[in-house]
Amino acid sequence: MDIEVPSRPLDRRTLLKTLGVGAVGLAGIPLLSACTGGSGPSGGSGGGKSLTFGSSASDDVPKRAYQAVVDAFQKKTGATVATNVVPHNDFQNKINSYLQGSPDDAFTWFAGYRMQYYAGKGLLAPIDDVWQQIGGNYSDALKKASTGPDGKMYFVPNYNYPWGFFYRKSFWAEKGYTVPKTFDELKTLAAKMKSDGIIPIGFADKDVWPAMGTFDYINMRLNGYQFHLDLCAHKESWNQPKVQAIFDTWKALLPYHDPAALGQTWQDAAQLLGQKKTGMYLLGSFVTQQFTDAAVLADIDFFPFPSIAVEGQDAIEAPIDGLLLSKKGGQNQTAKDFLAFMGTPEAQNAYYAVDTSNIATAKGSDTSKFTALNKKCADAIANAKSISQFFDRDALPAMANNVLGPALQSFIKDGTVDVKNLESQAAALYAAQ
Repeated sequence: MDIEVPSRPLDRRTLLKTLGVGAVGLAGIPLLSACTGGSGPSGGSGGGKSLTFGSSASDDVPKRAYQAVVDAFQKKTGATVATNVVPHNDFQNKINSYLQGSPDDAFTWFAGYRMQYYAGKGLLAPIDDVWQQIGGNYSDALKKASTGPDGKMYFVPNYNYPWGFFYRKSFWAEKGYTVPKTFDELKTLAAKMKSDGIIPIGFADKDVWPAMGTFDYINMRLNGYQFHLDLCAHKESWNQPKVQAIFDTWKALLPYHDPAALGQTWQDAAQLLGQKKTGMYLLGSFVTQQFTDAAVLADIDFFPFPSIAVEGQDAIEAPIDGLLLSKKGGQNQTAKDFLAFMGTPEAQNAYYAVDTSNIATAKGSDTSKFTALNKKCADAIANAKSISQFFDRDALPAMANNVLGPALQSFIKDGTVDVKNLESQAAALYAAQ
């Protein structure tokens, strides 16, 4: 995974600019640090082994999956883990005040630039000693995605998951639909679905970030993976024909999106897919967490985003999720032990036993219970020539949350975008680093 990260120091002004995000107002977002705080160097004032764990896994399935990991760790070590679960979007939106306040020892987060950014600001604890124990469990690509701008290790991957179009096999068979390989075929299929009285493409962008997946794929299919990285790093200008072409191409799909997209969460749109009210839905494989009916889950399949121009379908969005230590947590050996445990097949098997929507990253993890869909997801990641994280993980947080997110919502609403304005805002944000 080739992720280039600026090594320049990050000042407080830039960091604080990431606090406000699009449609999510700060007033109503709970302060994460109000719930728990990190333990001292001994792992707890009582002398016992303990740590606090901040988790954004607030949906039912991942919440129970992380609890299974915590339970396994406590049973194995005799340690005590106090878990602080915060709604997923709230956790992301308040990460700055969280890390600068009284954060938990360990917490859930993401690989790539969104980890490297906070590592560069000195808000995370390096875990090179942990990686000496678990490094053999990971590929070079995963190790690179876990490395900070200073060359030290900060992140322990738990799982990753591909983004693609998900659909119900039986529904497609009933209607005679076939998987599109090209963008023209996708448009033709969407038109047929619409004529059949179906919402062709399930879509939800109430929470700002989901639309970035469509942006990334059209960008990579039109301009290539390296251009995606360079645009995220602002090595390429937003005010150029290549960027305008992304929106011009996307505009052909707008008539086929769910018209209620801006008022829906991704969970809402997943339910509509399960109910056969939409034909397909571009999202990560975590979408399957919403299908509690075994028959519906077994009926779900997916296909990669179709080719448009360059690189065919070589690139895939497959974000990596896992654990970090806050700066304070780095003084707690029990917290380090927890991260080391997360980097083992034992811990990742415990997670997967509950949440089968994601693909374990540690070598030696049990794949014998993989469903056909799991195998397909894992193969899609393994066979990709390039793996992107996601725009809001590969780019400056303020650019993703404060600029592109709202711009995409406006584009979805009326089909217009001002790339000159995007460039003006990007130039100011990146210059402030």
